Amino acid sequence: MKIFVKPKKDLKVRDPQTGRHLPSEGAGVEQTSYWLRRIKAGDVEKTKAPKAASKE
Repeated sequence: MKIFVKPKKDLKVRDPQTGRHLPSEGAGVEQTSYWLRRIKAGDVEKTKAPKAASKE
């Protein structure tokens, strides 16, 4: 199951699958015990994915 997480302000949180830092705007990740621990610790927050810009 995928969730959308965003790092708290001024924090750098590394994605264990990619080895890269989570973008400041957030990213969709697999819901694993790692991300649940990061949410509980307050390092990231679970949010809704931003809506794609509509083409007008």
